[in-house]
Amino acid sequence: MESQNKLEQPELVMRNQQEDEIDLVELFYLLWGHMLQIIACVIVGGAAAFAYTYFMVTPLYQTASKMYVASATYNSVVDIYDMQLGSQLALDYQQLILSRPLMEDVAEALELDLEPAGIASMVSVNNPEDTRIIEITVTCPDPQLAADLANEIAYQASVHLPRIMESPAPNIYEDALVPKQKSSPSYSRNTLLGAMALAVVYCGILVVRYLMDDSFTTPEEVNRCFGVQPLAVIPEGNLESRRSKHAQEKGNNRTGPTDMGAKE
Repeated sequence: MESQNKLEQPELVMRNQQEDEIDLVELFYLLWGHMLQIIACVIVGGAAAFAYTYFMVTPLYQTASKMYVASATYNSVVDIYDMQLGSQLALDYQQLILSRPLMEDVAEALELDLEPAGIASMVSVNNPEDTRIIEITVTCPDPQLAADLANEIAYQASVHLPRIMESPAPNIYEDALVPKQKSSPSYSRNTLLGAMALAVVYCGILVVRYLMDDSFTTPEEVNRCFGVQPLAVIPEGNLESRRSKHAQEKGNNRTGPTDMGAKE
């Protein structure tokens, strides 16, 4: 008995492991069987994302002006200290350009009815690594306003910030141009993301329903889980309707010959 129990224990462990494993082949056929619904989700999700992007999302335009932070000294020979000090000045400019007084001067110069915080929210200042270059990028729904803001901010920075920092004025070497193409949104990317998102959600629902379903649909599943081969399979159906139909057919067969004899 002990030896038999020892033999049965590994079998039970193997069956439990098989029960915990996910049959990838069955999952593949499950998704393959719903391929038409998945394709429909891709089409519907892509169309919905495209429509939302086209009708609801405001297109934005982006442009930038660039400045070069001059050396701290006016000597023709620039040493390592000047390079380091110039890089530090670039970091200071990066912070001071978004200050409230400078944004107020920009709004006054362009006669804009905007708060300084509203203008600053459209501006990003970047200092590329190991350079003394300041990039002033403006993102705005109006392409002309974006170019005007970028150029005016660069001008105001070159005028006011050297007085505050007591340093040489930066040189504006590239003016912002009016952008002709919008920077966002991307119709293709949003359409693709919408199509994939709805398809993934639908596939996730199918997989969750498959994993939560612990019923047996084939004799092979019973044999795999319990190690017992079913002796018979009872088909599902409406037995009452089948019985009434069978009784009606049997009654017709009985009354058929008498009706024929009466006619003769």
